[in-house]
Amino acid sequence: MRIVGKIVKWLLVLVLVALLGVLGWLHFAPPALLQGAMNVAAKFVCSYHFIAGRDAQEVLANDVHAPAAHPLLTYLTADVDEPAGTVTARFFGFLGKGVAAHRDGYGCVTVTAGGGVAALPALPAPTPNDENALWPRGERVAPSQDPALAAILDDPALTGPGMRAVVVVHNGRIIGERYGDGYDWDTPLLGWSMAKTVTAALVGTLVGEGDLSLDQDGLFETWNGDERGAITVADLLAMSSGLEFNEDYGTLTDVTRMLFLEPDMAAFAADKPLAGPRGQTFSYSSGTTVLLSRIWQDAFDDPDAALNWPREALFGPIGMASAVLEPDMRGTYVGSSFLYASARDWARFGELLRNDGFWDGRRILPEGFAQWMRELAPASGGKYGRGQLWLPGALAEGALDGRILPEDTFWLQGHEGQRTVVMPSRDLVVVRLGLTPSSLGYQPMRLAAAVAELFPAVPR
Repeated sequence: MRIVGKIVKWLLVLVLVALLGVLGWLHFAPPALLQGAMNVAAKFVCSYHFIAGRDAQEVLANDVHAPAAHPLLTYLTADVDEPAGTVTARFFGFLGKGVAAHRDGYGCVTVTAGGGVAALPALPAPTPNDENALWPRGERVAPSQDPALAAILDDPALTGPGMRAVVVVHNGRIIGERYGDGYDWDTPLLGWSMAKTVTAALVGTLVGEGDLSLDQDGLFETWNGDERGAITVADLLAMSSGLEFNEDYGTLTDVTRMLFLEPDMAAFAADKPLAGPRGQTFSYSSGTTVLLSRIWQDAFDDPDAALNWPREALFGPIGMASAVLEPDMRGTYVGSSFLYASARDWARFGELLRNDGFWDGRRILPEGFAQWMRELAPASGGKYGRGQLWLPGALAEGALDGRILPEDTFWLQGHEGQRTVVMPSRDLVVVRLGLTPSSLGYQPMRLAAAVAELFPAVPR
């Protein structure tokens, strides 16, 4: 019996040593999947807390621990250091560490291994819109009294589960809006991939300035000497560069690794090889849009001027006062994914595109550029425009449940149910924002189609 007792004792010691070893591994050198999960938690708690003023623990519970989230995320905690402007996420409250840091005007950046956070210049504070002036110049809204529109906006089947904001604009005026509990007209909300279209517009502003051209090639030094050197700005805008990139958000893929583990996102994307012929291979890719951000920023001789350009050339002129475009550690704007703005400001951007880049007597985009953006990208099979826009060909059969969208409809589309839908022939823009995983089967375009049915086509 004494021998058995010694064996049990040593087995317990071995188990304890093994357990301590596993805990040490998870704490000091967590696997990439766990590190990515901690970075996700830190990043979103940081951004929504410091940009939108939401309670950190509410963000953790409702956004990070969402029912459809990866199981790892449900075991994460997050602590805010208000004076330092940082958020630290840990596994079970004590293992590992994911850190995100807030910088005024720039939102939050995930602090990953591989280098320090770039020092960024102070951005001038945005000029707030006059709350007494009529939208879009100001924030005063006179909503429609149409009961048919009210019925649409009050129908949860159309606005969808997890809805946080809906705004309907007709003929340049907001005629209806609805907000989820805890959200309002001035709450900045993440647009996810709707940011891609904004990046295309920023490229357009520099095309108009003569600092970029759509047929420009030789875009990165690392591409010199191979077939990637022939890729043009237009190829990237049309998602037709042929570059390899895995856009699956399920686990640790190219897109999740780039967004939450890489300090230099553009360098990560630029390192991808060709997976198909340039101009003939459509591949939807957040990496592609980050490359476009790096390209337009590099068009400036002064990096500080580039960082101020979104506010100077786009957000400021059209009154997107709430907009915050976040950069990575190197200082490249994450123009694929990380733009926060209120629903009304997303609607302002939709109005800019509806009016061919013209705003309140001023041309923001070159003449015809917005029209060019929604021309069919030949390699996309009818789904995508030349300028990071979605077209009706992207809708699956039955997606509209019998409703019909105007033929000229195009839209910005983001992860988890974000849409800004533009219907020029009806003088309509419809914005829908929320937290709605695709697994729920909700189709935001049914909302846009239902609104479109209320308005006849406008003679041109």
